[in-house]
Amino acid sequence: MAFHTFSGRFVAGLALTGFMLAAAGCQSGDNGILNLGFGKKDPTAPPPPQDPKILASQLNAYCPRVTVRDGTAFFNTYANEARKPKPKLKKTGDAEADAAAQAAADAAAATPPDDSARIIYQASIADVTRDCSRADGQLTMKIAVAGKIVPGPKFSPGTITMPIRTAVMHGTDVLYSQIHQYQVQVTDPSVATQFVFTDSNVVVPAPTAPDYQAYAGYDETAPKTTTDKPKKTHRKRAAATN
Repeated sequence: MAFHTFSGRFVAGLALTGFMLAAAGCQSGDNGILNLGFGKKDPTAPPPPQDPKILASQLNAYCPRVTVRDGTAFFNTYANEARKPKPKLKKTGDAEADAAAQAAADAAAATPPDDSARIIYQASIADVTRDCSRADGQLTMKIAVAGKIVPGPKFSPGTITMPIRTAVMHGTDVLYSQIHQYQVQVTDPSVATQFVFTDSNVVVPAPTAPDYQAYAGYDETAPKTTTDKPKKTHRKRAAATN
C-alpha cells in the first residue's frame, strides 16, 4: 500500500514539473525556448583583449635583421684562358648519321664548361651583423660582412675586388642600395685570408613598425669600375730663334 502511494506521488510530481516547464517556455522569448541566461553578456565581464601594440621603447630598440640571399654568398675569380674552338663536323653523306652527330655536338655546346680548374680566388661570406642608431627621424645602420678568401688552382698573389651590395627594403620599396668594390690583398696560397667589410653609411627613414629587411651579399651583375688612365698630352716645340 505504501508503494502505491509513493508511486502516485512521484507521477504527480513529474506531471507538475512538466507543466511548470511548459508554462515557463510559453512565457519565454519568441522562439519558445526557456531562457536560462545562456548567451547574455555579463556587464561586469572584462572586454576581449585587443591586438598587441608596439611600444615606443620596443620600436626604438628595433634594428632590422641582415640576411644573405640565396646565390649571393660566394664569389669566384677566374683565370683568362684561351678556349678550344669547336670542332668542325665533317659530313659523311649519310643524313641520319650527320643529324645524330650534329645533335651530339649541340648538346655538348649547351653543357656549361667546368671552370673549377680556372679559379684564382674563391670568396665566401661567413657571417653578417649590424648596429643601429636613431636621430632626427632617421635610422642609421652599420652593416658588417665577415668572410674568407680561399686560393684556387690558378692562384697568384694579388688583389681581389669583390662586389658587395648592401640594401634595406620596406616590402617592395628599396630604401637604400649601394654596391661596394671592396679590395683585399691575398698573398699566402697556403691559408685562407679573412676579411671584414663594413658599410657605415646606411641611412633610411626611421621605421614606424618592425618591418624593415636588410640584405648583404655579392652582386656579380654590378658593372665593374674602370680606372681611367691620364691621357698624355704632346706639346709642340716652339721654333728656335736665332
